[in-house]
Amino acid sequence: MNDLVRQHTALSESDLEWLHLLVSEWQLLSDLSFADLVLWVPTRDGTRYVSVAQMRPNTGPTSYQDDMVGHLVPRGRRPLLDAALDEGRIVREGDPEWREEVPVRVESIPVRRDGRVLGVIARNTNLLTVRTPSRLELTYLQSASDLAQMIAAGSFPFPGQQVDMDASPRVGDGLIRLDADGVVQYASPNALSAYHRLGLASDLVGHHLGRTTDELAPARGPVDEAMVKLASGYAPRETEVEGSGGVIQLRAIPLKPKGTRIGSLVLLRDVTELRRRERELITKDATIREIHHRVKNNLQTVAALLRLQSRRMDSAQGREALDEAVRRVGSIAIVHETLSQNLDERVEFDEIADRVLAMVAEISPGKVVCRRTGKFGVLDAEVATPLSMVLTEILQNALEHAFAPGEEGRVDVSAVRSGDAPGAKRGEGARSDARLMITIQDDGRGLPEGFDPQRTGNLGLQIVRTLVEGELGGGFDMVPAPVRGTRVMLDIPVEPQK
Repeated sequence: MNDLVRQHTALSESDLEWLHLLVSEWQLLSDLSFADLVLWVPTRDGTRYVSVAQMRPNTGPTSYQDDMVGHLVPRGRRPLLDAALDEGRIVREGDPEWREEVPVRVESIPVRRDGRVLGVIARNTNLLTVRTPSRLELTYLQSASDLAQMIAAGSFPFPGQQVDMDASPRVGDGLIRLDADGVVQYASPNALSAYHRLGLASDLVGHHLGRTTDELAPARGPVDEAMVKLASGYAPRETEVEGSGGVIQLRAIPLKPKGTRIGSLVLLRDVTELRRRERELITKDATIREIHHRVKNNLQTVAALLRLQSRRMDSAQGREALDEAVRRVGSIAIVHETLSQNLDERVEFDEIADRVLAMVAEISPGKVVCRRTGKFGVLDAEVATPLSMVLTEILQNALEHAFAPGEEGRVDVSAVRSGDAPGAKRGEGARSDARLMITIQDDGRGLPEGFDPQRTGNLGLQIVRTLVEGELGGGFDMVPAPVRGTRVMLDIPVEPQK
């Protein structure tokens, strides 16, 4: 819509914002009217109309099988559009049009803002299934007529009341029509069922909706305004009401077709099961975070016991082995600590990598500086845990074997993600194009002659090979650096970042 309006019309940005506000609300008008809506705006030279938006009803058959957005029609071809634009009134005159053997009643509703008519809504009703209307359909049509008059008068939509139509109640979810005093004139079957879920034992018609709602669902804690006033529809508001084990979502729309409030339209949806599932998910998330927190505490306890055992060892080789085990356990504990603070099983690995760098740097026999460049990004827990161990082993190996005691040096860790586009998820049997390329390079003494990283090496390198190739499904290689030192390269498939 932005492109069409800016390309073809002379409307200002504030006018365009008003049209966006209207389009965010007009599903309501379409459903109440059982009709298609097409928004036509005059072009910059005033000789044509351009259709910038279209809406089909959820409550009835469509009148347009094709998409009308972007169509241009010359002025004069559709007299009802001309009359509504020029006279600023709703135009209903004229015989039904026939489209593909379907009779269609066409009406035109001017869209007014600050006294100016910005465009015209063509309301097209498919008459093929017309029958004697029920009480519900009559209420829908009367409410649609009131909203159309408010649009023509410039009093609807309500400024500053942007509505998320995906989350707000819709016409089919439940509808209540109130008079000016807030007394229920009509309640749809779905609306009545929702109130029965709250504990209502009688009919709603004839009862004051605000007082009835307040009795069924007394406020728990402070509220912005009294429930009686909110549910009576005196102002455009949206809220949730909970009582007797049920939860309903309310949206009040004051009806002022001639400038004076004649009543209100209340849309409502029973969201009891939705909120129950949300609470279960919140409880589940809290439980998972608590489990990660306890695992982290247990791992720290294990690390503390290993340190205690290390201090009591007489063998230097035994102390060194226990110290390595402490760092391996610590790297896993860091991941669980991060997971205990998140809402999902994904972690920002850059923070974990920095903590691993700091932890391993403490064992440096010389004055070695560890530095990270690039970003690991967000990783699944099933990748983060083994990768933290891999990073720990490679860094520990570099600091222990690349530098002599007291020697100065540097270890650089770089991470580059490639192919981060929506692709196959891990475990679905399809290959993901997203890869994480990690390089760990030192400027130490380099590899011994004849060293083969795929076959030889200490326990740490065996752990690295097992985790990278077996658990992560990636590749691992260790080669001499171009100038001096050793370069370790990891190529790991990862879940694409959203």
